[in-house]
Amino acid sequence: MKRPPRPEEMALWARVAETVKPLPGRKVPRPRAEETVAKAADAHALPPKLEGRAALAKAVKAVKHKPPPEPLEPNRSRRVVKEREVIAGRVDLHGLTLERARPVLEGFILGAVERGDRLVLVITGKGSGGRETLRGMTPLWLSQPPLRTLVAGVQQADRKHGGEGALYVALKKLR
Repeated sequence: MKRPPRPEEMALWARVAETVKPLPGRKVPRPRAEETVAKAADAHALPPKLEGRAALAKAVKAVKHKPPPEPLEPNRSRRVVKEREVIAGRVDLHGLTLERARPVLEGFILGAVERGDRLVLVITGKGSGGRETLRGMTPLWLSQPPLRTLVAGVQQADRKHGGEGALYVALKKLR
């Protein structure tokens, strides 16, 4: 069952809607953010006042933000580097677009968990350094459903396993 939007969500949406320009020849009446906030004041505390697009973008990011995956345990990290713990599988995402890489990553992680693998290596490449590269998006994908319940930890790989262009992904046991 779908829940109705909360008053603070409606206030945020009204502020976003104020920044949109209608198509030529169309006028869409929209409630002002102040009116929505006034209606929300009865049930909940008022959301902080947002000034300008930068503040609006920051508020939207805060709503969508997911905490990053935990790093590997220090002792486990040392075992992996010294090759006392085996990397059970590897997936290379080089050359894939963001749209194609995510399903490949999800399928690989789900398959690894079903096989009972405890540690895998995800090779992303270094990329151009932007946040919208495979290297930047992979930890975000691992912290979102359906993978976040399967991932125990994520850490940049040691130099001999790919360094900045690869990640160790520790997986939880299935019960």
